[in-house]
Amino acid sequence: MAGRWIERWEPEDDTFWKETGERVARRNLYLSVFSEHVGFSIWTLWSVMVLFMGPAYGVDPAGKFFLISMATLVGALARIPYTFAVARFGGRNWTVFSALLLLVPTVAAYLAMEPGTSYTTFLLVAALAGIGGGNFASSMTNINAFFPMRKKGWALGLNAGGGNVGVPVVQLVGLLVISTAGATHPRIVLAVYLPLIVLAALGAALRMDNLAPVRNDTGAAKEALRDAHTWIMALLYVGTFGSFIGYSFAFGLVLQTQFGRTPLQAASLTFIGPLLGSVIRPVGGRLADRYGGARITLWNFAAMAAATSVVLYASVQKSLPVFLTGFIALFVLSGLGNGSTYKMIPGIFQAKALARGLVGEAAAAHGRRLSGAAMGLIGAVGALGGLAINLAFRQSFQTAGTGTTAFAAFLGCYAVCFTVTWAVYVRRPAEAVSATAPAPAYAEV
Repeated sequence: MAGRWIERWEPEDDTFWKETGERVARRNLYLSVFSEHVGFSIWTLWSVMVLFMGPAYGVDPAGKFFLISMATLVGALARIPYTFAVARFGGRNWTVFSALLLLVPTVAAYLAMEPGTSYTTFLLVAALAGIGGGNFASSMTNINAFFPMRKKGWALGLNAGGGNVGVPVVQLVGLLVISTAGATHPRIVLAVYLPLIVLAALGAALRMDNLAPVRNDTGAAKEALRDAHTWIMALLYVGTFGSFIGYSFAFGLVLQTQFGRTPLQAASLTFIGPLLGSVIRPVGGRLADRYGGARITLWNFAAMAAATSVVLYASVQKSLPVFLTGFIALFVLSGLGNGSTYKMIPGIFQAKALARGLVGEAAAAHGRRLSGAAMGLIGAVGALGGLAINLAFRQSFQTAGTGTTAFAAFLGCYAVCFTVTWAVYVRRPAEAVSATAPAPAYAEV
């Protein structure tokens, strides 16, 4: 897989960007979106498969929550090696390989989805689906290297948002199958995705590029690990993306378990929140480009806390209309926050480069080097937030029969994220980067 390697890449150079860079970057972005989109669909496949698992499967609600938790966990852990695979093998080459790898969990689910299959087998197959979650990390790291700083919010938001749409799309496919063929034909969903996986790999092989300047750099990973901002941003990403992916997996099960919806009724509602949260993610990136990621993120967490209060009230009062209103608002806000937080990451590390005295392309290259390494780590921790949400729901339903306790815990989490954002990135932005970064440069992260 020698692929096509681009030896010179300087997106911060306006002449290079206008003459060559933008066209190439956009081509790679659109193909990356499609591949990541399919990856997200496979990762969240089991949010749909559990809707097909009626009484004949012998799996209770707690067992179903654990199945989707297994997929979430593996997806989070896969993001770490996927982050560094781009620099090691090339963005194009790794996209081809990671897309073809999605055939493994899809075929495995096709073979397993029938009554009588052991719960242990279901756990293993759900874990395999988790590899689809790794595609996000490699895709974001790759696209981050293609675009200049002034375009990163839009590009990363579009890349991630287009990928996130894979969640509601697989749920819509599930809805279509349940409404037409019935809840006893889950294999139709899987058959739909087999050719899409091949198409994603083929598109990447024919039209994507590898960037030679992006080389494997273990020093960047170690430096990102030691930087406090990596872990602070990971916490904020738990609050945004962790919410999005956790709720995406759990929404249908919550509707079935707490509000007594049938598989068809749950499937007809499940896709709405993830769809809105996905399509608004680029808007979060755009707003962050214009007003600063920290400001958008701060008030987004305040709004998420307000929406959670609505959901908590509805859970206590057992009001489905109010619950749906609050929950869908949470999806929208989590998507908006996903865009703004990811815009902050490259801005933080470029500001730190400026604080070291680097200028121009040298500062941009240093920022890309560290932010690319940090993105995978932050993405992995953020996805673990989805695991925490699924486990919180499992425990809440197991002990109390409702999700009320879990929602109260989520409200506390958003309050913490709001406080951290304000204290570190809004209150005194100039001091946030080693006490020496210029305030205007950092205030706009």
